[in-house]
Amino acid sequence: MIDLSDVLDARVRVEETARRTPLDYSHTFSDMTGAEVHLKLETFQRTGSFKIRGATNRIKTLSEAEKSAGVVTASAGNHAQGVALAATKSGVDSTIVMPENAPISKIEATRDYGATVVLHGDDYNEAQAKAHEIEEAEGRTYVHAFDDEMVMAGQGTIGLEIMEDLPDLDTVVVPIGGGGLIAGIATAVKEQNPDARVVGVQAEGASSAAQSLQKGEIHTLDSVDTIADGIATRNVGEKPFEVIQERVDEIVTVSDSEIAVAVTLLLERAKTLVEGAGAVALAALLSGAFDYEEDELIVPALCGGNIDMNTLTTVIMRGLVETGRYVKIRTVLKDRPGALDDLIDIISAERANIYGIQHDRTSRDIGMNAAEVELDLETRGPDHVEQLLDALRDDGFDVEVLA
Repeated sequence: MIDLSDVLDARVRVEETARRTPLDYSHTFSDMTGAEVHLKLETFQRTGSFKIRGATNRIKTLSEAEKSAGVVTASAGNHAQGVALAATKSGVDSTIVMPENAPISKIEATRDYGATVVLHGDDYNEAQAKAHEIEEAEGRTYVHAFDDEMVMAGQGTIGLEIMEDLPDLDTVVVPIGGGGLIAGIATAVKEQNPDARVVGVQAEGASSAAQSLQKGEIHTLDSVDTIADGIATRNVGEKPFEVIQERVDEIVTVSDSEIAVAVTLLLERAKTLVEGAGAVALAALLSGAFDYEEDELIVPALCGGNIDMNTLTTVIMRGLVETGRYVKIRTVLKDRPGALDDLIDIISAERANIYGIQHDRTSRDIGMNAAEVELDLETRGPDHVEQLLDALRDDGFDVEVLA
């Protein structure tokens, strides 16, 4: 099991490549939660995520023969970019296997950092199996995304920075996919401040570590389903799990809706673009997934900002729906002149803004003398949505909320 000395050694190896990222006090999220919230902005890291730290530490500890043979790995995107850049800076050839549905932005970035990209499989585990085939066939060194002590130690340098900037912290909240990040951070934090609490967070659709901790043994999921693709692994690694069992106090889960709200709020209030995996720590705090005291010093680790633009559009819309800022409704009007005007007049009076409108007289679900109308509306919050719906229903409209 890694210890603090491993993390301290890793810092020397990674300091020329990885940036020291800010720890930023957030008035907004402190006011919203009652805690004293400091965001660890690993979104500002080179390659857009923490993965460059562990990848650099691992590659710098390769023998000359291993460097000559090259490296291979599997990744949903962030580890891919970290390994690609770390390998290129060290003059090492790299091949990265990514799931076929990996975000195009991460695929292109990995290629731009100098790696050969192979697309294979539906998820990380299938990509990993392909990478091991390449490892055996070509004699490359496999750089594991999380189940590697040097990778874990590299990720732990985040914990060193947090402790230096906020030595009296009470709780650090860390995303968990395969567990390498939380294993490293927990080691750095707990060995310097044993009273500090380490809380891990997973997406509900990829909660292998949470179930493993409950069962006392590694549990492998049949499949994963979450917008947080960066932590969408079927199981936690063996080496990280040892550390998790000893140094992590609690693991909680958050829904995709809660993740979407966190992404949206970070973008709007903190002016910070974060991917789903990077937002889960804040999502856990905002949703009350774990207990905390008023004024508790809490550090959510925002571990990455590499979100695909198409995904971002979907996530923002989901976040707006969840926070009552957007609503899609359906109603049926009598097919007569002025009926649509009457509906719009109520919406206007309630100060909702119409994004889009669809008017259909041909639907089989309505009568011959009726018209179906769907409206996309911008609203100001949950109370405003309820006020609008009440006004429409009071005027006789039968309204169905679609989103």
